[in-house]
Amino acid sequence: MLVELAAANAAFAIIKEAVQNSGDLMSAGNAIFQYFDSKSAIQKKYEDKAKKAKTNDIEEFFALEQLKRQEVELREMMQWQGRAGMWTDWLEFQKQAKAKRDEARKAELRAAAARKAKIWLGLMWAAIVSLLGVLMTIGLWVVSQMKGK
Repeated sequence: MLVELAAANAAFAIIKEAVQNSGDLMSAGNAIFQYFDSKSAIQKKYEDKAKKAKTNDIEEFFALEQLKRQEVELREMMQWQGRAGMWTDWLEFQKQAKAKRDEARKAELRAAAARKAKIWLGLMWAAIVSLLGVLMTIGLWVVSQMKGK
């Protein structure tokens, strides 16, 4: 969590510096993306801990509060330094990026499940072939014993 918070703070510092130096928010595009990516990681950890432990970790809570304040400042920068509607467009972009990440995660899970199914199918076929081999060997042995009598 501290790594993500440090990354978010560093990205926010880059954004502020870029705006102060050039007055152009778009020159800090990569830093803006890193900021929201770090924020998303902190939120995910916060939600995961809350689900597992049935309690909220105060550290993540205050980190998210700090990020919310920074986000308000970023929104103001986008509204004053960026073009009209930039914040709304940014929110839509975030929504689409999240949907893409979620779909990629689902595709990864589906691929892992398919690999697991193929492995189990292969093991089952190996067990069936082995069992048939053992049964054939027993059958041949029984036949050879009957011929010997």
